[in-house]
Amino acid sequence: MRLKLLRRRLSISAPRMIVRSHLPWPLRWAVVALMLGFSAALALWAFEFGKEIAGFDSRSAEELRRLRDEAVRLHTERDKAVSIANTAESLLKAEKTVQDRLAQQLRQSEADNLALKNDLGFFERLLPANAGEGVSIRGLQIETPSPGRVRFQLLVMQAGKALSEFKGRYEVSLAGTLDGKPWSFTPAAGPQPLQLKQYLRVEGMIDPPPQAVVKTASVRVMDLNGVVKASLTVRP
Repeated sequence: MRLKLLRRRLSISAPRMIVRSHLPWPLRWAVVALMLGFSAALALWAFEFGKEIAGFDSRSAEELRRLRDEAVRLHTERDKAVSIANTAESLLKAEKTVQDRLAQQLRQSEADNLALKNDLGFFERLLPANAGEGVSIRGLQIETPSPGRVRFQLLVMQAGKALSEFKGRYEVSLAGTLDGKPWSFTPAAGPQPLQLKQYLRVEGMIDPPPQAVVKTASVRVMDLNGVVKASLTVRP
């Protein structure tokens, strides 16, 4: 019987044993509080030590604030620079537009100067060496750009002192051959009004028959009473 009890106590199925501490509860709480306080102090020390290692002290915080202020200032300056750049780009575009307009005006001025030079050359060719007083025809030019179309240019001038305005009429006529026979042509519109004080350049078109061969062109300048003041005949 004793042997069975001893084997039962030594086997796995032996009854559980509970080890109880002999420390009183107040002392246990004091030990726990001491351990928690030590842990908290250790954690605080580790945090502060970590801050020192990472550089997050008071000076670093001040430096961080300074860097933030500097970033704000640089951001503001960048916005100002972008605004100035946009304004400069707009000014450059406006300047380019003005330059293009001036270049176009310059080209137009060159074209006008060329036209004036052509007119001056036309006048110089028409002016005679000796010029008298009164109304005179200084030149007549005709050209045939196409059959049945004759273009004429003439220069009428008035020379003298204390000139008054001349009012009259002019008439251009053509002569030549048509179908092998003598032929002359005067526009059906008749004499055209003419008014000048010093000089006047006149040009126009005449429509003779397409088969006509123009050999001469004549122009007459008359006053309002029909008195011929000047006339001129030229060959093409």
